[in-house]
Amino acid sequence: MREELKIFDENRNEIGIADRSEVHKKGHWHETFHCWFVDKKDGIDYIYFQKRSDEKKDFPTLLDITAAGHIMSNESVSDGIREVKEELGIDVQFEELISLGVIEDCIVTNSFIDRELGNVYLYHMKDTDDFNLQKEEVSGIVKTEFNNFSDLCLGKQNKIIVEGFKINELGKKIVLKKNVSLDQFVPHQKSYLEKVVKLITYYIR
Repeated sequence: MREELKIFDENRNEIGIADRSEVHKKGHWHETFHCWFVDKKDGIDYIYFQKRSDEKKDFPTLLDITAAGHIMSNESVSDGIREVKEELGIDVQFEELISLGVIEDCIVTNSFIDRELGNVYLYHMKDTDDFNLQKEEVSGIVKTEFNNFSDLCLGKQNKIIVEGFKINELGKKIVLKKNVSLDQFVPHQKSYLEKVVKLITYYIR
């Protein structure tokens, strides 16, 4: 299926529309939707990550933003909320999100240049939220204490403990708990991660 995205110049002015493959080949700036899940239990703040499916073309099995995706050329930023339902199976209204603004995020590999204007949001989980994962996209969900993730992003820790679950090839839920370093996350730009954790800190305190 052809996916067309709006493309922008370095000053965030819209300059046209291009196919997703061309956008990543030429490194055009484009809009994405990022939603970070947090909650508080027994006075401790937690942040959640998705474990990318083994089937993903890019960065399989790595940990990533709780829910994220591209905003198509015919969509508004608020339409990005569909990613939460599609990937995680959780019904969230756009009005429930806290906007953290637009944060630039650039990931460069041997096969593509991904220059994102990330429309970043924060979602405080409810007790009734229950993950129902889209197996082609997401193979698990883990969480960690937010302070630990913040320290990891700011270079104050080298490893943190994450725990949650993954779905194996038979569709069975398996408990997951392990030490991870930043190289086990999708390689988001350092400045992006630093801005995100500082903004989340502001909104959860």
